[in-house]
Amino acid sequence: MRVSVLICTYTMDLYDDFEDAVDSILQQTYDDVELVLVSDGDDTVYQQMLADYEDTPNVIVTRTEENVGISAARNKGLELATGDIVAQIDDDAVADRDWIAELVRVYEETDAVAAGGHMTPEWVAGKPNFLPEEFYWLIGVNDRWFAEPLEEVRNTYASNISFRTEVIEELGGFNPSVGRKGDAEIQATESEIGTRLREEFDRGVIYNPDAKVAHKIFDYRTDPVWLAKRAFWQGYSKRGLEVLIPEANTDEETDFLQFLLLDAVPRRLKGIVSNPSIAGVSQLIWLVLLTGLVGMGYLYGIVKWR
Repeated sequence: MRVSVLICTYTMDLYDDFEDAVDSILQQTYDDVELVLVSDGDDTVYQQMLADYEDTPNVIVTRTEENVGISAARNKGLELATGDIVAQIDDDAVADRDWIAELVRVYEETDAVAAGGHMTPEWVAGKPNFLPEEFYWLIGVNDRWFAEPLEEVRNTYASNISFRTEVIEELGGFNPSVGRKGDAEIQATESEIGTRLREEFDRGVIYNPDAKVAHKIFDYRTDPVWLAKRAFWQGYSKRGLEVLIPEANTDEETDFLQFLLLDAVPRRLKGIVSNPSIAGVSQLIWLVLLTGLVGMGYLYGIVKWR
């Protein structure tokens, strides 16, 4: 089973991290891997890719003529991919050496149409004591409650997800209307493709926690103002998804809200009573604050797309 891995980047500012991502794929324990590298509209990045990887076996280097955003850039890579499976990882992540082998194991042992894995944090700037684990999804990291092994979910993170090639092609690739493009984004790339997957195939993504990818958490991602804005725009994006796909199933969001209200908040209150700490109080406050900001973003989306 041949696996094509897509990695896109758009600026030399991230090139060192992009190289780390590429190296982690070149060092995989699984043998039959093709790597498709996409420069999203930056000629300097493209030329550097050619200099570094053009002569590397099983590596394809391509570009878009202008900055088209992450989803359209992935579609450019998808056009050139020849694997039975298409997987993707971001330019600020590093795959475990067995990542692809663990994804392939899911396809070999089940009838999966898509498979994804577990995102772990690599705290580049140190772990923030105030951020509750329940909101690690804001920084692209799984919490301990995400899913059970081999459970079918709507989606895993875009930096650790894969599809049978015929499936992603039948879906028409990735939706250019969502995903980062410069500083503008609707933050719903994973949930959007997962929603269309369910609509078309009545199937989800099989989650394998042993397929691990580490996400670099830079200092700006641990900044309280950035996290607050991120939470707001995540709520806005949830409403955007409903507008883009009216049939979108939001059960995951409803379940998460119930989890916060019925499990996370009571558990943390009990923890503060039994073992008081500044970190515990701070995380509870941020848990409530971030929940409110997500709700405000959703309401803003309702007003904007009324």
